[in-house]
Amino acid sequence: MNIPADLKYTKDHEWVKIDGDTAIVGITDFAQGELGDVVFVEIETEGETLEKEETFGTIEAVKTVSDMFMPISGEVVEINEKLEDSPEVVNQDPYGDGWMIKIKVSNADEANELMSADDYKNQIEG
Repeated sequence: MNIPADLKYTKDHEWVKIDGDTAIVGITDFAQGELGDVVFVEIETEGETLEKEETFGTIEAVKTVSDMFMPISGEVVEINEKLEDSPEVVNQDPYGDGWMIKIKVSNADEANELMSADDYKNQIEG
């Protein structure tokens, strides 16, 4: 299972890449594996400012529909348009082309509450 060390993680199986005051968010390799084949991604929060843990969208797979939660507070400044026509990219490349949103971070201190790769690995391995 792929858990890149340069990313931060949430208990909800999302990854976060912080670059200055911008954060890119997606779901982890573990999450896409648990979901199975992703058939639809719905994100209608572009331009909205959301608090940490608010729902920013949903991801639908063959097995289930899951909410996706903000890992840190901020404004959703971009959504991954590719996922509209090709949701399977989430399964194929969860840490690359399968990213979900970009956030303009409003509280950088919240990033300190995210898990490291080792912490996340410990969580999913129980």
